Amino acid sequence: MIINACKKNNSLNRYSLQQFEVKIKALKSYFNSKTIWITGASSGIGEALTYALSELGARLIISARRQSELERVKSACAHPESVYIITMDLSSPDSVGAAIQLCLGRHQRIDMLFNNGGISQRAEALHTDLEIVRRVMEIDFFSNVALSQAVALHMKEQGGGHIVITSSLMGKWGFYLRSAYAAAKHALHGYYDSMRMEVEPFNIKITLLTPGFIASEISRHALNDKGMATGEMDNNQASGMSTQQCASEILKGVAAAKTEFGIGGKELLGLKLRRFVPAFFEKILRKQSAR
Repeated sequence: MIINACKKNNSLNRYSLQQFEVKIKALKSYFNSKTIWITGASSGIGEALTYALSELGARLIISARRQSELERVKSACAHPESVYIITMDLSSPDSVGAAIQLCLGRHQRIDMLFNNGGISQRAEALHTDLEIVRRVMEIDFFSNVALSQAVALHMKEQGGGHIVITSSLMGKWGFYLRSAYAAAKHALHGYYDSMRMEVEPFNIKITLLTPGFIASEISRHALNDKGMATGEMDNNQASGMSTQQCASEILKGVAAAKTEFGIGGKELLGLKLRRFVPAFFEKILRKQSAR
């Protein structure tokens, strides 16, 4: 899967076949035999990461709410015998706590955590009940922090590790219908930029991912102003990068120990425009479709 994704990304047009194979071997060398916990593994980016990492020889712990979907993902892996399932509801602190205890109690070593689970939003700020805002923050921020804190303490004892957090371009700027989602993603950047400096002495790496338009189901599951899933796919996401290619780009950046990087298409230009010509970027942003 990861090889096919690289081909679609025209990697073979930039490098000779020999150089390309060296890169794949380097990825296998980095991830092979590592024990890796992936949240949000039942769909989207998390599912694609699970398949890619299984192909690369990692030992996996996969988590999400739905046991049946995790079983489906496990059975589709290259090495299902090396995949362990822990169900977890990120909206419930008790469920997150129980999953942490189960994971750390069973696995003496956790080399990497892909803190990927989350939920989005499609609702106007003025018409979104505060309880829905709290729910988004619980899933996208507080559960994320609880997992990372527990795993980082474990990594400190074992001598190091790597935590990877899936943020979003909404962690860099706000947009229509995404006030709570953008707030949670902004909070992740502040928290992990600080945490990174604190854990570096313990050989713990932290990588923040800022995906753009990825063709996942996240917009279908996004909460509306009633707290229900919209069931609608955004046009920008429908035409976005595939989750397989996204997983390939993520793993290359993580193996290179990047502290933060974007994944996507032309929308990543916004990162530069926002930094160097913010007023011009704001004008462009306001003309974009909310979906």
